[in-house]
Amino acid sequence: MSRPAKHSLTLHGHRTSVSLEPEFWKAFQDIASARGLPLNALAAEIDNARGVDRGLASAIRVYVLDYYRG
Repeated sequence: MSRPAKHSLTLHGHRTSVSLEPEFWKAFQDIASARGLPLNALAAEIDNARGVDRGLASAIRVYVLDYYRG
């Protein structure tokens, strides 16, 4: 895997960034496309479901993993 890179997202009207490896970022984009969702909408869905002990980037990685294990 490659090194993580920062990516900007807008969640609930606020800009934020997450650092994800290119492979996870691409899979995240592919899932959003397959679900017919804008990337920010999927990120908000994941953000709303994550616990306070998990960062957004980690939550996205776990979501991607669960999606493909599914």
